[in-house]
Amino acid sequence: MKRKTAILISGRGSNMTALIEAARSDDYPAEIALVVSNRPNAAGLRTARRHGIPARAIDHKEFETREAFEAEVTGALEAAGVDLICLAGFMRILTESFVKHWQDRLINIHPSLLPAFKGVDTHARALAAGVKIAGCTVHFVRAAMDSGPIIMQAAVRVLPGDSAETLAARVLEAEHRVYPAALALVASGRARAVGELVFIDAPAREAPPLYSPPVD
Repeated sequence: MKRKTAILISGRGSNMTALIEAARSDDYPAEIALVVSNRPNAAGLRTARRHGIPARAIDHKEFETREAFEAEVTGALEAAGVDLICLAGFMRILTESFVKHWQDRLINIHPSLLPAFKGVDTHARALAAGVKIAGCTVHFVRAAMDSGPIIMQAAVRVLPGDSAETLAARVLEAEHRVYPAALALVASGRARAVGELVFIDAPAREAPPLYSPPVD
């Protein structure tokens, strides 16, 4: 049986769309049951509805505390029978109590190879640091920002002349592939958190190293 999954967004939700499209497959182990945005005008709400996904706006500005806002969100999720949550551009810091309530059922994607470049402006900071390989990370959420057991990562070469915008565009392409793959691992039970590490039930396969710049 597919595990009911909610997606929390704040904006256009491009990763949300990638997850919705992946979940259309009969053999995909997750069902997108609900989309929630803390911003009523988020474009992603309209996108979700066009795909036939129930979508709800819960405006954080209408609540006096983060705890009250999160209680409303949790109520909506539980009413929909949600078992897993994906954060997809959800621009709110979650409280420790919310994270613990959804422990190991709450996942996020971050546009860097964590633990490097936590927080915002990741691509500009990566370029300023002179890294040759950037990427993205899907991880179980913990209370500390951009931390938690890593489920999957994708690496992207930094090219000569890259700007933060050009690098971000290539990393986003990788995000759209790795997030559905990571959710599939979690929803199927093949990926599980044990303490602060993730173990994946999959055959070990050798892969060539990624060199940047390429080695002749």
